[in-house]
Amino acid sequence: MTATVALIGANGHGRWHRRRIAEVEQAGRVRLVGLADVRPLEPDPPVPDGVPVFTDHRELLAKTSPDVVVICTPPHTHLQIALDAIAAGCDLLLEKPPVASLAAHHTLAASLGAAGRACQVGFQALGSQAWLSFRDALAGLGKLDGITATASWQRDDTYYARSPWAGKRRMGGRPVVDGALVNPLAHAVMQALASAQAVGAGRPRQLVAERYRVRPIEVEDTAFARITFDGGLSIVIAVTLAGEDFIAGEISARGTRGRATLEYPTDRLALPGDGALRKIEGRADLLTNLVEHRASGVPLLVPLAATADFTAVLEALTVPDAPLPHLLDDSAVVTDGPQRTIPGINDLLRKVVETTALPSEMGVPWAAPPFTQRLPVT
Repeated sequence: MTATVALIGANGHGRWHRRRIAEVEQAGRVRLVGLADVRPLEPDPPVPDGVPVFTDHRELLAKTSPDVVVICTPPHTHLQIALDAIAAGCDLLLEKPPVASLAAHHTLAASLGAAGRACQVGFQALGSQAWLSFRDALAGLGKLDGITATASWQRDDTYYARSPWAGKRRMGGRPVVDGALVNPLAHAVMQALASAQAVGAGRPRQLVAERYRVRPIEVEDTAFARITFDGGLSIVIAVTLAGEDFIAGEISARGTRGRATLEYPTDRLALPGDGALRKIEGRADLLTNLVEHRASGVPLLVPLAATADFTAVLEALTVPDAPLPHLLDDSAVVTDGPQRTIPGINDLLRKVVETTALPSEMGVPWAAPPFTQRLPVT
């Protein structure tokens, strides 16, 4: 049976979901019954004929009764919209980050369990065959020295003007979670955490983070973090939105028998013995997987439970007493119109993931003392 689907949050990244839903609909797996956004819809892609558009998600739920709801709204609004959708009898595809705290995670999980509903979280890179090959190769690397993640992107002033919550820590008393680690580059963090889960590292217990900003926002655009697990394994993450040359996003694991590297946005993989990254074809669509789960019980690729460690890290980064990211001065930043770049940042990112030392531990001149936080039990 074709599942009916509605999208809440149809602008911005929601436009990607509109296109993806159209592709799945063309394959005969779903039927779009409604779109919702508090702003007028952007015209590309066009709204299909006969599909109603709402400004209130509750009206959409009441009038269209969808089987599945895709939620692509600002992160701090996810929980209430998800609870409303569950109460309306819907299964969920919930964009990342799913919720802003472990308390919200537990509330959502309890609501899903009581209603018998399913929730897939939008970490789409975990649906790729390249990820599965990387994950399966970890056991053959011998004793791991650690797992690392890095990415270098460039986001200019217009990125932080895209919405009232962009670059904010809190709005209306709620954490907004728009920092590089937990929103634009959240996939790097999640892939690294999932890698640690795959090798049985236990739960993450401590976060040591250095967070920086190149403009007067309230969250980090550049970050370095070390997360230590029960079993002693550590993952080190080095990312920036003030980068030089583009690094799409890489996860690497180094062991006594070699190294494996996954470029997760492009599904390129290098295993021990490979001379270079090679493309691994095949990426499962999360919406299709959710529809198949509804129909036949196939496992979800990214169930809510799989994101608990990510939410624990997110919560540690957004506790009220966490210091603001260190604002770099003009001596460490090059400004070119709306774009700001940290000279030498790409070399530093590479050095951090190679040595697993944080900038302050290397004596980088602009580095600030790290922020250390015990992670809450998930």
